Amino acid sequence: MTNEGDYAFMARALRLAERGLYTTDPNPRVGCLLVRNGAVIGEGWHQRAGGPHAERAALAAAGEASRGATAYVTLEPCCHHGRTPPCTEALMAAEVARVVAAMQDPNPLVAGKGLQALRAGGVAVEVGVLEDQAWALNPGFVKRMSQGLPFVRCKLAASLDGRTAMASGESKWISSEAARRDVHRLRARSSAILTGIGTVLADDPSLTVRLPTTKLPGMDPDEPVGQPLRVVADSRLRFPITARMLSLPGRTLIACGDADPAHRARLEAAGAGVHTFAGSEDRIDLASLLRHLADEGVNEVLVEAGPTLAGAFLAAGLADEIILYLAPHLMGDGARGLFHLPGLERIRDRIGLVVTDVRMVGPDLRVRARPVGG
Repeated sequence: MTNEGDYAFMARALRLAERGLYTTDPNPRVGCLLVRNGAVIGEGWHQRAGGPHAERAALAAAGEASRGATAYVTLEPCCHHGRTPPCTEALMAAEVARVVAAMQDPNPLVAGKGLQALRAGGVAVEVGVLEDQAWALNPGFVKRMSQGLPFVRCKLAASLDGRTAMASGESKWISSEAARRDVHRLRARSSAILTGIGTVLADDPSLTVRLPTTKLPGMDPDEPVGQPLRVVADSRLRFPITARMLSLPGRTLIACGDADPAHRARLEAAGAGVHTFAGSEDRIDLASLLRHLADEGVNEVLVEAGPTLAGAFLAAGLADEIILYLAPHLMGDGARGLFHLPGLERIRDRIGLVVTDVRMVGPDLRVRARPVGG
């Protein structure tokens, strides 16, 4: 039976899990706290894929004091052999008396089996303490495991009148330096950054994380920042061999339709991955692309694209969250809009949003919203 103290200790475990925000991919971010007689005796978090899980790190910190303790874990302990042994076995071997899990693991290899194993081993089990907060730490892992798709965020910067570029295409810089730093933190937590070929041809972007590790909590200052997979939707394979991102750290995947074999070979020789997807002449099947990324272990996708591709994600129901930076200026009705959404003619056709967070980032307003039903 849960009690008031369970919530306070689980909140601490969630703070521990946050330390892995930028490093655990494709694994979930998990924290664990061991408590005995009301005192914390050990804590740990999953730091990187292949490394010790949070439970084993906490048990190592607590040592013999673990016997009779309560373990607070932000995700159901695993019960299968992967790159590390099952955490359920470690908890039972340490004679932990009780396990409180924030949520069940959506991984089909676990999915309640870890909790069953603990109960069968005589461990008292509670589940569901601060479940929503635990889910919010791992939306991509949960969606990939339960639906075979990554969690998709669409990031856009606009003027207060909703314009993303002047009619000429000029857009640097709409938002402030503080907002751009915030975007780099979003990039750092993402498995992949996705843009369209139009953006590549117009801006030759890097799509890299350009923040030092000292600005990314939980990271070792001496550890290099991991670069998300760069993905370019390019139905006709117009990607230039001279594109900047091909010379930068990290991988680039070009998602195309029918491709010129010679140009494809040149891009692959330059280090790009090229994958063919079904679709029309002007666009690829975005759902197929997302399923492919999920199969590759991609949890969270950050879409940084123009109004056409951003609108396609939204219209197809593939955008889980919109993050909009609104800068305090006006660009006029001749400038370019946020989303290209043809076919919205009546009020009833509009796409509803639920605003989940609004805050100032420097001089800009950052709005987080999810599509209704998302």
